[in-house]
Amino acid sequence: MNYEVSEKKGGCVRVGLREIGEGVYEVTLDGETFRVDAARNSRSVYSLIEAGRQFEAMVDEQGTHGFDVTVGGRLFHLEAVDERTKRLSGQAAQVVTGPQNVEAEMPGKVVEVTAAVGDTVAQGQGLIVIEAMKMENQIVSPIDGVVKQVAVSEGETVEAGSPLFTVEPAADAS
Repeated sequence: MNYEVSEKKGGCVRVGLREIGEGVYEVTLDGETFRVDAARNSRSVYSLIEAGRQFEAMVDEQGTHGFDVTVGGRLFHLEAVDERTKRLSGQAAQVVTGPQNVEAEMPGKVVEVTAAVGDTVAQGQGLIVIEAMKMENQIVSPIDGVVKQVAVSEGETVEAGSPLFTVEPAADAS
């Protein structure tokens, strides 16, 4: 899983975390990869070993994405957001031009289509609901615009990468 970790007073690091064995992780910090052995000693204390060096980290959760982490006597006020959450919350800075094609992120069944070709939609407006792994996932418009294509219908099964719909920016719609 990839995260964007920022210290509340500034600075941001891209962090990748992958478990490669029980208590053994591959951690990537801005492109540099480390192997870390980790054990949770109590509710908030972790013991970490990296390249033969041992660290103890105290982690105090401060809400949904916030953490206070103390390592080696230094306190860090951190916020960690995984890439999917960041995309869904609209925090990712993107320059959008031209028609936006939206594809299924995972296989599932289309349970509801709430938009039709020609509908004017707002960014973040739900257009399709897909049931995947017994959960309903609302698929939203990535931009303000006009629906130019709906490629699925209710009851249809889709695979990851299947086209769902196309929205054209309002200024470009014709």
